[in-house]
Amino acid sequence: MRQLDKTSLRQACETDQFDFKTTEEVSNLTTVLGQERLTSSMEFGMEIDKEGYNIFALGPNQTDKRSHIQQLLNEKSKNGATPDDICYINNFDDRYKPKLLTLPAGRGTELKKQMVKLIDELPPTLKSAFETEEYQNRQQALQDEVQQQQDQTFEELQNKAREKGLSLMRTPAGFSFAPIDDDGELMNEEDIRSLPEEKREELQETTRELQQELQDIIRKMPANKRKMREKKKELDKEIATFAVKDLFNEVREQFEDLEKVQSFLDDVEIDVIENVHGILGSQGQQGQNKLAQMMGGGGQQQMQQSPLSSSTSPVLDRYRVNLLVDNSETEGAPVIYEDNPSYKNLVGRVEYQSKMGALTTNFNMIKPGALHKANGGYLILNVREVLLEPFAWEGLKRALKSGELKIESLGESYSMISTVSLEPAPIDIDVKVILFGQRMLYYLLCQFDPEFQKLFKVEADFEDEIERNEEGHKQYVRFLAGLIKENDLRHFDKQAVAKIIEQSSRMVGDNEKLSTKTEEVKDLLIESDYWAGKNGHEVVKFEDVEKAIEQKIYRSARLRDKVQESINRDYIYIDTEGESVGQVNGLSVVTIGNLMFGRPNRITARVELGKGEIINIEREVDMSGPIHSKGVLILKGYLGERYATEQPLSMSASLVFEQSYSNIDGDSASAAELCALLSAIGKIPIKQSFGITGSVNQHGKIQPIGGVNEKIEGFFDICQQRGLTGDQGVLIPETNEKNLMLRNDILGAVEENNFHIYSISTIEEAMELLTGLEMGKADEQDNYPEGTINHQIRQQLDQLADNRKAFVSTGNDRT
Repeated sequence: MRQLDKTSLRQACETDQFDFKTTEEVSNLTTVLGQERLTSSMEFGMEIDKEGYNIFALGPNQTDKRSHIQQLLNEKSKNGATPDDICYINNFDDRYKPKLLTLPAGRGTELKKQMVKLIDELPPTLKSAFETEEYQNRQQALQDEVQQQQDQTFEELQNKAREKGLSLMRTPAGFSFAPIDDDGELMNEEDIRSLPEEKREELQETTRELQQELQDIIRKMPANKRKMREKKKELDKEIATFAVKDLFNEVREQFEDLEKVQSFLDDVEIDVIENVHGILGSQGQQGQNKLAQMMGGGGQQQMQQSPLSSSTSPVLDRYRVNLLVDNSETEGAPVIYEDNPSYKNLVGRVEYQSKMGALTTNFNMIKPGALHKANGGYLILNVREVLLEPFAWEGLKRALKSGELKIESLGESYSMISTVSLEPAPIDIDVKVILFGQRMLYYLLCQFDPEFQKLFKVEADFEDEIERNEEGHKQYVRFLAGLIKENDLRHFDKQAVAKIIEQSSRMVGDNEKLSTKTEEVKDLLIESDYWAGKNGHEVVKFEDVEKAIEQKIYRSARLRDKVQESINRDYIYIDTEGESVGQVNGLSVVTIGNLMFGRPNRITARVELGKGEIINIEREVDMSGPIHSKGVLILKGYLGERYATEQPLSMSASLVFEQSYSNIDGDSASAAELCALLSAIGKIPIKQSFGITGSVNQHGKIQPIGGVNEKIEGFFDICQQRGLTGDQGVLIPETNEKNLMLRNDILGAVEENNFHIYSISTIEEAMELLTGLEMGKADEQDNYPEGTINHQIRQQLDQLADNRKAFVSTGNDRT
């Protein structure tokens, strides 16, 4: 046990160790501090080229994990190979199954531009070719040839009919044969009736024969027309081939080293030649549509309804190149962060547009996902955001397991829509996924997702703190200067830097450590810069940092102030003077939002005749957490070992946190509870001017607890508001001395002997301070000196044992 002086209550940062006036003079800036373990893990995960070695970077929310990861990846990726461009092109055999085309970085953009240029030049080039005099003459020659053959056939039939006394005539109902006289004139009905019977029968027979020949001629006419059309089609192909040859050769020359592009251009050229009139017809239709839009004023509305529609016709659109991933400006391997990792944004999607009330799509509406963009490099994802998006987690795992990326419509998979969809060719992926998130999410995934550890085998853990020493201070200064530059803040003088370093120790709750939680430190720098501006300082000073710290607490401290007000107005009973039996001021912490503050709690114990039971009232009413309940049960072990080795305890005790209206957990009050219990058993008054915090084990050893600074400050605030008497103080575990980073006003009160802080290692030391009595050691006969705490406790326990024996002897004990 020792009373702590001012120097033990706060580890000051001396400014004479700094060789700069302001952070402007600091060199070798950095925003990553103390992350050697993380860096080593990340390098291992990035360099190992085996399946499943993706990375999970875990750490607290207050650490800017994404920036650290991205900084490491950016440096590593510079030496990586730049991946290919990824394109989708039309499948002319099955348009619902677009083909994949991968090209060296930058060549995809080049091909896309060349195909746009080709598409723009195709219609006018073809139009010009089919408007030439040569084409018109050759087309007319084909038509004349067919007409001439047809006319000659009919003429031969006419001559044959005349030789047999008949004439071929065209009537509204078709062709027919009629008798003629010797002069070649048509015979009327009277003339025909005047002919001999044999002659009439002969003419009828001849007519039937000629009619059959006529039917044969008419039957052959469609075939002749088909031949003519085929010849015309061959002519069109010849003209079109000649017309587009130069256009395609220009593109071919630029990609002569890429066989896949040459094959694609072959397919396009063949389709253009086959569909030349469709191309020319679609251009005419497109012009009519544009004219109708202009006349009707509906152009803007149509554009809004169909934002995905192309400026060209659907016929020409199929010759385009859908450049899914453009790596023309990528240097090394890509590093992609997806801030909205929905299923579609991860694995890609096929979009649709409405035409005439129906949903349509084509390969140009295939859109990339983050996995496409990161292929050949690194993909950074916030695991919490991935898990919150429906189907995203399963979609990510499926891609990593299969090693390929298939763009599938969720609507199709789950029968939410029924429409024509595409089946794009899958893409082989080689991507390293880096998830980052809280440690708890990592451990939960390890426990509940059997596939997780197979896919994310590299654990990269962020450090929360670094050692606070001379070298640590130097590193921290560079860290602070890096954050100041990154966030475009005023420079800090060395007194302000020293204050930041002290506050960093306070953040981590350890005067031998410094916090590496980037977000917390950055917020303090930004807020200090704000107050420097309000105070008219060109450089951030010590008082600006102090103001930032005070104001941050002030903004969050309404509930703390209400609690303290309730204590000072005696709505919540806390004594800071006098003595009381079985009553101790325990110290706890409350965390609400951004603020953690200390709050004194009155802990009371009462003892009665019984059988060695200790009743935790909070537990009886289901307001005690398991850790608190465990702490209370430990007290029985201490009492049994100390006072019941020869006879059972003949008492029952009850312990309670007075005026607690919410659940209580943690064992940091177990030392206070044991003191209250010992006081109640021995009927020994305890000084109410002290507060105590600490956990205790069954041997009476005081164990460290958390939030020691806040607990001390919470009790000090109540004492100060009521008026410091010089008798007040706090008892803390000895092992918590290294955690002390107390406020300046407490340091002043301790220095002036108005407030006291003691460190203790055993419950005996605590009882001696709280009661002013010695604990007392047993002699050889196991007797304690009179006037000691142990003597009074043993005396009272013996009395309770005698009372129980007397009670049992009367036959009233029904146990």
